Amino acid sequence: IEALGAAWRKYLLRNLLDAPDIENFIECNATDMEDVPFHFHLLEICEHTGEIPEQVIRRAGIERTYGHQLFNGTRNPSRDKVIQLAIGFGLDFEATQQLLQAARKSLLYPKIKRDAAIIHCIHHKKDIYETQALLETLEITLLSGEKP
Repeated sequence: IEALGAAWRKYLLRNLLDAPDIENFIECNATDMEDVPFHFHLLEICEHTGEIPEQVIRRAGIERTYGHQLFNGTRNPSRDKVIQLAIGFGLDFEATQQLLQAARKSLLYPKIKRDAAIIHCIHHKKDIYETQALLETLEITLLSGEKP
């Protein structure tokens, strides 16, 4: 599925760059350019992994009510909450980057100390508590936004 998505993005980009008229390109590709609400991505991951939102929310260390609001689309997550959800799902680095992209949040960047620590934790399958503990040890802002 990921390979098809990447191929489709390349195809769409190639058509955009070759299009002499942006209005015509947008009109012809309108359905492909529609934005899928973020919570649909969460539900799709649940369906694919067999997870239920309650389990993911708990493992993500997100307050229960707020977590359910993320899953039903009544709230939009911050970048940190998307990362917490990725950890709650047990996603690998690439899938975490895709989830951040789906939420229209900046991707994790290894040149940034905090992001590097988070990438390390994701790669080594650390849970939310181990991730927060590492951030605290390194005196880096926690995923909850708290200063250590």
